[in-house]
Amino acid sequence: MLHRQPDMHLIGATDLDARAARVLPVRPGAVPADCAREAGVAGFTGKSAETLLLLDRPGGVLLLLGIGEWLRLEEAGAAAAAALCVFAQITIDGRGLPRSLSVPIALGAALRAWAPLQHRQSKRASEPGLSETTRLDLLVDDPERPGRRFREALGTLEAVCLTRALVADPSNFLTPKVFATRLKALEATGLTVEILSGRTLAAKGLGLLQAVGRGSANPPQLAVLRWAGSLDQPPVCFVGKGITFDTGGISIKPADRMWEMRGDMAGAAACVGAMLALARRQSPAPAVAVLALAENMVDGDAYRPGDVIQGHAGLTVEIIDTDAEGRLVLADALSYAVSRFQPRAIIDLATLTYAVGVALGSEMAGVYGNDALLSAHLAAAGAVVGDRVWPLPVTEQQREVLASDIADIKQCLTGRLVPDAALAAAFLRAFVGDTPWAHLDIGAVEAREEAEGRYPAGPTGFGVRLLDQLVATRYEDPDHP
Repeated sequence: MLHRQPDMHLIGATDLDARAARVLPVRPGAVPADCAREAGVAGFTGKSAETLLLLDRPGGVLLLLGIGEWLRLEEAGAAAAAALCVFAQITIDGRGLPRSLSVPIALGAALRAWAPLQHRQSKRASEPGLSETTRLDLLVDDPERPGRRFREALGTLEAVCLTRALVADPSNFLTPKVFATRLKALEATGLTVEILSGRTLAAKGLGLLQAVGRGSANPPQLAVLRWAGSLDQPPVCFVGKGITFDTGGISIKPADRMWEMRGDMAGAAACVGAMLALARRQSPAPAVAVLALAENMVDGDAYRPGDVIQGHAGLTVEIIDTDAEGRLVLADALSYAVSRFQPRAIIDLATLTYAVGVALGSEMAGVYGNDALLSAHLAAAGAVVGDRVWPLPVTEQQREVLASDIADIKQCLTGRLVPDAALAAAFLRAFVGDTPWAHLDIGAVEAREEAEGRYPAGPTGFGVRLLDQLVATRYEDPDHP
């Protein structure tokens, strides 16, 4: 995959490279004496994410970096990476700081320094807005002892960057089959990967997934990733929408910004990243990810509005809008996951609607579900890692308005005042039975047009850390119900 993830290393004083730009974390009110004059002139006090670039210091370029509470430490590190984005190598001076402070700073810097590489043959000296940083060193007193925090930060970085790279890849490079094939490389981490396609999908009754992919020359796939863990308990299950390109089908989208639909598989990509994060830190909790991968294209064999299609759960679905394909592939994947794995909880992620962004903006995802405690745990996990979510209602009345005259359920409704995000959740609820379930609509948070905080412009990797944190706090205790 074409992306640039900065290498992150622990180093000691003897390993310092004079070519690297150095970052010195500064607590509020604790500006070093030899920098006090410059700080006073610039008004630098050491508040969170405040930076002051000093070009003529002994040893080269020095950036003073203000630090604050835990999550703001990552934001501070990101501010340093943004200020030094033209440097290929950055060293963060973490000497004298506990790893609980220095590692989040380094992680935030590395997350901001990620960049997708371009599919161009000619090279440019630099790319405006993209980081040139390829190596990030954390200078510590004892580099021979990396510790748990640093090891887990490396796993987090790899997982988030993998997700971003998948989302950034153009659809002619990342077809459903290519997506599924790339997952095989993750078996080296201890994950098991199973791919279902063709006649196997039909034999398993995955009619909704097949219908969505029927109009494409690239057939649909169902990918299953499994992490065994060490606990003897049912797995927690992640389900991801993986539409590698979405034209809208016969209910075709407008041409304006249709190119963005190459990222309509961000939910599936986040599930992949979360599974990698669990494997890298050797989580004791069993986990499964089920990814519904397809292209929604226009063709003589494409499914149509008005069709009635039977899915894995046995329910028949009246198709109203072929551009509401995400809930169809999720319905099959959810039903398949529940029936095969009997998970203790199931969480799906999807760029399902942009209606949720009208309610919540681009700073948090909407979470719907049938279990208030699961939604609360997701909100708490998101608050810790910065993948914020907000619980929204899904009611029986919303399910009732999806009643169909010719099938078991309507796929959706149309009209200006339709609460599409809520109705999509109500539709999905019909396919999970009594299993504790949460639906994360990430349509407004999966990418950013401009760099901000820990996020470069482009895919955010939203959901990876959220799911990993949820598992860590909720499902790794063998005595937890």
